[in-house]
Amino acid sequence: MFGFIKKLFGNKYERDIKAIMPIVDKIKEEYELLDDISNDELRNKTLGFRQIIAEHLKPIDDEIDELQEEVDAEADIFKKQELFAEIDKLKKERDEDLEDVLNEILPEAFAVVKETARRFTENEVLEVTATDFDRELAAKQAKGEHPFVTIEGDKAYWKNSWIAGGTRVTWNMIHYDVQLVGGIVLHQGKIAEMATGEGKTLVSTLPAYLNGLSGEGVHLITV
Repeated sequence: MFGFIKKLFGNKYERDIKAIMPIVDKIKEEYELLDDISNDELRNKTLGFRQIIAEHLKPIDDEIDELQEEVDAEADIFKKQELFAEIDKLKKERDEDLEDVLNEILPEAFAVVKETARRFTENEVLEVTATDFDRELAAKQAKGEHPFVTIEGDKAYWKNSWIAGGTRVTWNMIHYDVQLVGGIVLHQGKIAEMATGEGKTLVSTLPAYLNGLSGEGVHLITV
């Protein structure tokens, strides 16, 4: 009987993969659209994602700010406690809203990471219009022996290799489907078990970027 049910409905792994593959297909569709855009346009995708998130969260953020103003102006400690309880409730709702919008932009965000990986794999140096961040990073690196970001005029040049732990590392990885699946699984708060050589470190770049877009920080722990 159990064997029949398993054949009819599949095991949990098969069901999970079946649910994830349409997302993978969407990521690949978005990825194909990024091939012809400039490095600056690719970089600016991040600003676009952050704007989408900010607009999505604005109504509830405004509510929280208004309640916080009431707390600051309220003298009654019991009333303050009531207001804090309302704020806590709204913050939990905000977390759910944030999860919704991150899932909405996930396919395009993952595609941006994959396209960036491709460009660093296929080019020793990438040229972009210099930003304040580029200039600050280049200024710090100028003190070292192996800078991987340099500024020339209004352009910044990012090398695809750098020194880590005394060893030169060159970026040569592009996300395959199995790594896209792993990134989706990690973003969903699950554990992705992968065999040696399947690119677990590369997987982490996907949910780290996506969740970093919220501006709330990301903890990445690896060995």
